[in-house]
Amino acid sequence: MQAILSEAGPVLVFMACVALATYAQNLTGFAFSLILLGLVSVFHIASVSDTANAATVLSLINAWTYFRARPGVVPWQLMKPALNGSTVGVIVGLVLLTWLSGGAVNWLRGLLGVSILGCAVLLVMQGRPLPAVSGRISFALIGGLSGVLGGLFSSSGPPIVFHMYRQPLDRELVRRALLLMFAFNSLVRLVIVVPTGHFSWYSALLAGCAMPVVYGVTRLHHRLPNKLKPRTLKWVVGGLLAAAGSTLLASAWVAIAQG
Repeated sequence: MQAILSEAGPVLVFMACVALATYAQNLTGFAFSLILLGLVSVFHIASVSDTANAATVLSLINAWTYFRARPGVVPWQLMKPALNGSTVGVIVGLVLLTWLSGGAVNWLRGLLGVSILGCAVLLVMQGRPLPAVSGRISFALIGGLSGVLGGLFSSSGPPIVFHMYRQPLDRELVRRALLLMFAFNSLVRLVIVVPTGHFSWYSALLAGCAMPVVYGVTRLHHRLPNKLKPRTLKWVVGGLLAAAGSTLLASAWVAIAQG
């Protein structure tokens, strides 16, 4: 009984973190893994590996619930080049992760943090979207870069988020496109992680306990949507990107200093 109670506290805190991350995800179309990993690191609930594995499953649940609650066009054709590129990118990122030393990974993490901060500044400063939707090659390259970052750091969002929020597209379509992208990447990651034995029982426990939270928050957001103006939403997205970049940069700096 004492062992069960000792596990219950961290799991309940994890579920609260999942609720906040799910709300942000439904509002902007991204940031679930970034916010969840950041909060879990602050509260020391679980390892980064276990959290990333749980987030992979929960991202699929979130996307399924969102598309089920809001039936409509799933932008397969728009995102197909990015999905193809991200599949290759995830594999490349995982290979790089096993090949690079810990020090090199930390330097790359710091570079990623700086890049994300730059994306946040450019996104907020940008006055108007692009005059036309970018081409297939552009989507494929950005998708590949997102996949590499997902394989390396379980953080594939920033490049594709920056790319999509610059497109002259309806914001609901952008959210649906991002959810599709992250669900697809999560599925690819699961296909690789589970057979290799890197999905622990604690990851399964966290994901199983938090599934109802993801479903409930997503359904609640559908019934009580928060109507933000495009400019406000852009600042929210930029703020989340800045927070994610700052967190990555700080963690990389600490790891490099200690190493």
